[in-house]
Amino acid sequence: MRDWDHLAEDISNWILKYAEQNNISTLVVGVSGGIDSAVTSTLCAKTGIETIVLNMPIHQAESQKNLSKMHIEWLVSNFQNVVSREFDLSRTFDMLIDTDLSDEKITNLARANTRARIRMATLYVISASNNGIVVGTGNKIEDFGVGFYTKYGDGGVDISPIADLYKSEVYSLSESLGIIEEIRNAPPTDGLWDDGRTDEDQMGASYEELEWAMEQPDDISEKLLNDRQKEVMQIYLKLRKSNLHKMKAIPVFLND
Repeated sequence: MRDWDHLAEDISNWILKYAEQNNISTLVVGVSGGIDSAVTSTLCAKTGIETIVLNMPIHQAESQKNLSKMHIEWLVSNFQNVVSREFDLSRTFDMLIDTDLSDEKITNLARANTRARIRMATLYVISASNNGIVVGTGNKIEDFGVGFYTKYGDGGVDISPIADLYKSEVYSLSESLGIIEEIRNAPPTDGLWDDGRTDEDQMGASYEELEWAMEQPDDISEKLLNDRQKEVMQIYLKLRKSNLHKMKAIPVFLND
């Protein structure tokens, strides 16, 4: 059985070492109210370095805002090095989408990704003003499996402490860290859509199913799979193919 307490210490020490080697004095984390950002922000807090946690609602559902606030309050009460900031970016979003770009036909996907990019810019404003780095909150499925993140949005970070952990491992780590039960029990969602759709609604499969698909060999025979497994494998491969551009280096013309 894995020692989750030990893993938490290893990751926190890894963050600390990186910060010290690069003369970084502040860690900046966006806290959404989800399990990934809760775990990441707690691991940062455990380093002892000043950790600025940001709640950045954009027309957010009250339940998501409350979860973010609850976790931030828990962090502040448990770690003296945690500093809380809240920026309601709804007006910023409205000014861009509904005013400056009002003549354009903005798709719902573009609106969702714009929320993530506005938050990324905000994180870097705070980071650059405090000799800091932006700490990513993506897990292994999102960052290296199906590319479930916004390019230059939540994908725009300096380090990624949990990007080699499956979602199931993040949940196990959250229990070891004492993350509040409300967050551990909440359905995963990126909070970018007005209709409150969950991650599973968007992807068509659960994280557990996608983990299974990611672990399968490329040459697995369909004869070994049941109907749902075949469907999940197709979902995984389709998502991966469409999002692979996010996970690869930017194409560069080589002037030989």
